Amino acid sequence: MSGNVRLLSDTLAAAKSEGRAALIAYLPAGFPTVDGGIDAVKAVIDGGADVVEVGLPHSDPVLDGPVIQTADDIALRGGVRIADVLRTVREAHRATGKPILVMTYWNPIDRYGVERFTAELAEAGGAGCILPDLPVQESALWREHADKHGLATVFVVAPSSRNERLAEITAAGSGFVYAASLMGVTGTRESVGAQAEELVARARASRADLPVCVGIGVSDATQAAEVARFADGVIVGSAFVKRLLDAPDPAAGLQAVRTLAGELARGVRGRM
Repeated sequence: MSGNVRLLSDTLAAAKSEGRAALIAYLPAGFPTVDGGIDAVKAVIDGGADVVEVGLPHSDPVLDGPVIQTADDIALRGGVRIADVLRTVREAHRATGKPILVMTYWNPIDRYGVERFTAELAEAGGAGCILPDLPVQESALWREHADKHGLATVFVVAPSSRNERLAEITAAGSGFVYAASLMGVTGTRESVGAQAEELVARARASRADLPVCVGIGVSDATQAAEVARFADGVIVGSAFVKRLLDAPDPAAGLQAVRTLAGELARGVRGRM
């Protein structure tokens, strides 16, 4: 069964044709529970997200700040497994028809088996993977199986990435490239920073046909609108997770993330 890389590409292209950036939400699987995490993904899509990244909780999430680390810890203590991540992808895609990616560090996939993981992710209707710690020069095996199963390979680039490195990464990637707005871990920031706009321009110069989506630091509609001026997609994670962490009960958490998605969706459309 083929995955949904084409759906991802078409979704980003459709947003561009509307003169706006796509809204990409991140939520970890298994948080606050597996069923609760599935409901949260549906809620952010209902609120206006175009694409969702489902995080595979990890005990040592080097890219993630304290908010997502807290959620990952809750999910891991709840016993979340890769099967639960795949179930989250399957049920969210089936219910919404939207492209759903998995964001994961390499070690869990390596242990699980690349062929097995890509086949099962495609069967679940997944659109691909974001792999923040997989060096492009070590990615041939992953890309072979991802291509075979119709899955996107999304690499992460940073403001420190030299142009030669950007060219190498964008040449190997598919779906989109994840541009980290600044150096550091995920989390909300008061300002996204000018580095992001320069990074987007350099990434586009290296490969014009690959969309560039910006994450790390975006937490409200004003920042989403700022990033949407120059990026193909705006990625928001910690702000959604914090709404769930701060909610007094599950129903309030779902309403909070649905509301935030609506605010951010208006932001990427310039309708705040």
